[in-house]
Amino acid sequence: MPARSAVPSTTDPVTPIWHPSPNFGERRDGLKPSLVVIHYTAMHSAQAALDRLCDPEAEVSAHYLIGSDGNVWQMVREKDRAWHAGAGEWRGRTDINSRSIGIELDNSGQVPFSEPQMAALENLLSDIQGRLGIHPWNVIGHSDMAPQRKLDPGPKFDWDRLTRRRLGVGPVVLKGISLDEMPPDEKHFAFIAMRAGYPEARTEDLLKAFRNRFSPTRRGPLSKKDMGDIERLAGLMERLDGIRAEV
Repeated sequence: MPARSAVPSTTDPVTPIWHPSPNFGERRDGLKPSLVVIHYTAMHSAQAALDRLCDPEAEVSAHYLIGSDGNVWQMVREKDRAWHAGAGEWRGRTDINSRSIGIELDNSGQVPFSEPQMAALENLLSDIQGRLGIHPWNVIGHSDMAPQRKLDPGPKFDWDRLTRRRLGVGPVVLKGISLDEMPPDEKHFAFIAMRAGYPEARTEDLLKAFRNRFSPTRRGPLSKKDMGDIERLAGLMERLDGIRAEV
């Protein structure tokens, strides 16, 4: 029996290759997509990832997969709930699968994302955001919503590139904002991280997720710079609360 989502994609201008996965369900409680979650596959090829995302025994999927060569596959209709995010939360909301579009990128997490892949991602995000009204600050990484167990898309992902296209929020938004740096305090860092949208988690996991996205070259223990940057991000997100779409 063909999967219920096995209908041709009408996404334009991206026009993905339709490759239906049986791993999906209905979005719960009438929820509609208001987030985009970006992943890396951590597999040896796009074909291997495609096979896994369409394997009923794997019980995982995503709406889209983008190969390193820029090819785009769609596996689940946007109206349906793909199984990509797992347990976690963002800005106090859970069941991220019912609230999001999942995009997998063919990448190990250890190397930069290719130019064709990033260009295809930009086109896809622009199209999704235009049609569904998803704001740039609601484009997040898997590690943002599940810092205790996920690293993707990792420190090699170019968030600032998306920021310049108004498709995401990256390190550049924290530059040029004056703020006195606070002394390192793990409990306070975790508290401010929750104000910024991160879930409750160990400070070391929150710090890793935050640095991967907003300061990928920073190393060592929690610093004054980390404290200042997380406060800047929290302030930015709170200012956006008045105009952001309900997640």
